[in-house]
Amino acid sequence: MLVTVLGLVALRGRSSGTDHWWLPPLAGAVPMALVPALVVPLKAWTDRQGTPAVPPATGYFPSGHTATAAVAYGAATLLLLPHLRTPAARRALCCGCAALVLAVSYGLVRRGYHWPLDVVASWCLATMLLTLTALALGRIDRTGRGRGAGRRDAATGQPK
Repeated sequence: MLVTVLGLVALRGRSSGTDHWWLPPLAGAVPMALVPALVVPLKAWTDRQGTPAVPPATGYFPSGHTATAAVAYGAATLLLLPHLRTPAARRALCCGCAALVLAVSYGLVRRGYHWPLDVVASWCLATMLLTLTALALGRIDRTGRGRGAGRRDAATGQPK
């Protein structure tokens, strides 16, 4: 899902003639790359036992699956929001994102793969990464690099 949205946002930015069209997709991809870089050391540091439903091992805290789902769906949502025209469409996208993350989280706890605290810790990690992503996307928008800025007339090459 995230890769598709990154591609669509990049194509839309490039086709509109926007300078620095690659910044919003990059801002959406970076948090996804940070998920394993943050989750793996946290798992090693906490060395937490799993639930009785999983094989005896450690490294279940925080839930990497929950963090991945939350960051991927959340980043995709943040990238798509500026392209939606109506508040109803934005609300539907946000509700859909939340429903998908909650479904993944519930499924992991329900099947016994993770304790609820593993999932909550991943939500906190995802919230931190998505907040930084939203701030980066807002800065890109404000500085005129990325969405809608730097458009040039095709015939003259002059800024519009």
